[in-house]
Amino acid sequence: MNTLNKRLFLLAGAMLLLTLGSCDKSEKYEREEREKIDSYLASHPDQDFELKPSGLYYLEINPGDGQALQTHDTACIKYTGKFLSGTVFDTNVNSNGTIDTLFAPVNEGYLVAGYDEGLTYMTEGGKSLMLIPSSLAYGPTGWGLIPGYTPLFFEVELLRVVPGPRN
Repeated sequence: MNTLNKRLFLLAGAMLLLTLGSCDKSEKYEREEREKIDSYLASHPDQDFELKPSGLYYLEINPGDGQALQTHDTACIKYTGKFLSGTVFDTNVNSNGTIDTLFAPVNEGYLVAGYDEGLTYMTEGGKSLMLIPSSLAYGPTGWGLIPGYTPLFFEVELLRVVPGPRN
């Protein structure tokens, strides 16, 4: 084998090892995330979440009695986002109790996929809990203060539905 072929062979081998090594790391992080979710669910047996086919855990607290959300509607939302540890990472409820209502078009990519999906199960006036695995949130890379492979927990109230364009 000539020198060029040896170098290419070594380079290909190194790339294979890096790829396999990164797969092992992602599997490790995915397993750890799964364990965090299982631990949370086991320690909160009063929260009887429904596991949706996508992987979203959804629990309706109050069904609401208003209009159901459809794609392109705007959801007017009160929410608190937490890590599974209970630490709040985001909320639109101010310290004095007032709300800076979140206005979000539904299924238009403004929200993480799991949050968008959870909203589609809600009706106006409803309140729900959503446990969103990272695969439906910020994935392996994370975003801002949210590390990769981090499941998110949201308490959501759908205050109002503003109808969007209909086809």
